[in-house]
Amino acid sequence: MVTVEFASSLRRHVECAPQSVPAGSLRAVLEAALLAAPALAPYVFDDQRGIRKHVAVFINQTLVLDRQNLERLLQPGDRVLVIQALTGG
Repeated sequence: MVTVEFASSLRRHVECAPQSVPAGSLRAVLEAALLAAPALAPYVFDDQRGIRKHVAVFINQTLVLDRQNLERLLQPGDRVLVIQALTGG
């Protein structure tokens, strides 16, 4: 199983406890985790089902750089963290 956690900056919009979902592509893992809180999906995905510009996804503490191609395969034991990226200057 893969653990998916949504940071508090996203959970303030829609509560979603950490999810344990079957391993698969990053897209499949995120979609499975979002089944617990479907209203959170628009905060994570854009209208093309890519990761939104102001959201960062980490796999085992490594930032996912490609927001469109989410076919990277995750392995049992992997951890995914989804956070709202900070912008500004």
